[in-house]
Amino acid sequence: MDHNKTICPKCGSRETSKGVQYNQGNVYPVKKTVFMGFGSEVLHIFCSKCGFIKESFVKNPEKFKDKDD
Repeated sequence: MDHNKTICPKCGSRETSKGVQYNQGNVYPVKKTVFMGFGSEVLHIFCSKCGFIKESFVKNPEKFKDKDD
């Protein structure tokens, strides 16, 4: 998806920025015990003008797959 071509639903801007959420903002699998380094940072694509988050996703989705997958 070309994020600069999408219009912000809040303010109408086409300007976007990327950011990452670390440490306490990490996402961890629900069914697994939480160990340091096991979670994944959350990446965000957001409107540069008003800050509305257009998209969020985990950086390392493979950490959430069961060994049986």
